[in-house]
Order: sequence, then structure tokens, then C-alpha cells
Amino acid sequence: MPFLTEPVLAAGALSRTPQPTLRTGDGLVLRPWRAEDAPAVHEAFQDPVMRQWHARAADSQEEVRGWIAEWQEAWEGERKPQWAVADAADDRLLGRIALRDVVLDDGVAEIAYWTTAKARGQGVAARATRTLSRWALDEIGFQRLELLHAVANGASCRVATKAGFTVEGTKRSAVLHPDGWHDMHLHARVRGDRGDG
Repeated sequence: MPFLTEPVLAAGALSRTPQPTLRTGDGLVLRPWRAEDAPAVHEAFQDPVMRQWHARAADSQEEVRGWIAEWQEAWEGERKPQWAVADAADDRLLGRIALRDVVLDDGVAEIAYWTTAKARGQGVAARATRTLSRWALDEIGFQRLELLHAVANGASCRVATKAGFTVEGTKRSAVLHPDGWHDMHLHARVRGDRGDG
């Protein structure tokens, strides 16, 4: 049975070229992960705020090196490409940003991010999210990007709004965190939306 619509993005829309380095234009760079990022990622995951909002813990730098190897391979798989967010001046790791649950046929993906404790309050997550969104929507041709965060995580809600993502609703008891089930705000940005919140 034939489909009545064409895929929004063809297989290879991401992987046909090397993973790009993206610059925010205001002091940040989104770059592929490197093995030498492991100590900084491990340190970031020791922060109680990270443990509050993420289901994953980092017990050792060796474990994190395994994550980074997976993140480096994710570009070729086109399902969950990941970038390190770093200071453009000194390459200090400030966070991570990713496209998750990529469905090329539908032109849809979810944006996910975290920042190190020292980077919080500086607009790092919002700036990185705006940059990745512009690239995904305008250059690659995605139609829709979604962003989910726990309703109780007000800081993440502010990031989504500043990055031009509109709140579309609440998914009840949608994600299990260490302290139990959380309702999640669903934000989205579609091609043609204004980019600044």
C-alpha cells in the first residue's frame, strides 16, 4: 500500500555529512563529544540538581567514557545525535544538547539538554537550544521540535520559553524520576515559528 505523502526528511539527512560544529554567535559552541570530556561530564553528574531531574547517574569516569563513545556513534544512527556545549573561548564544558527520538520520515525530534552547575543562570541552555533549533528547522528541514520537562522544573520551562518553544499542554504522570512520577510540560517549535521567546 503506497503512502500518500513523501518523507519530510530522507535517511541520511543527518549522517551524509560529518556532525557539524554549531556556534551560537555569543560565546558558545556546540561541538561533537571527545573522550577527554569524560572528567567534566562525570563531575557534572555529581551535582544534586542533575540527580533530581535526570534518571541516570555517573558512578565513574570509565562509565562516562562509555556514554561518550555512544554519543560519538549516535550521529551515524540518526536517532539521537548529541553535542557538547562548550565555552567558545576556552572549550570549557558547560553542558549537553541533543536531538532525541528523531523520526526523519515525520521531520520530528525532541530536544534535550543539561548544564553544569557553574553554567546555570547564564542563559547557556536557552542559547544552545535556539541555535540547535535554527539549524534543525531551517538548515536540515525538520518540521517540528518538541521539548519536555517536569512541570516542577521551572528553570527548564524558562529555557523552553526563551528558546521560542510554545507550551502545548501537560502530559500527566509521564516520566519516572527518582522521587516518583512527574507530570511533564510539552513545548514545541515548528518550522516558521519566530525563534526568540
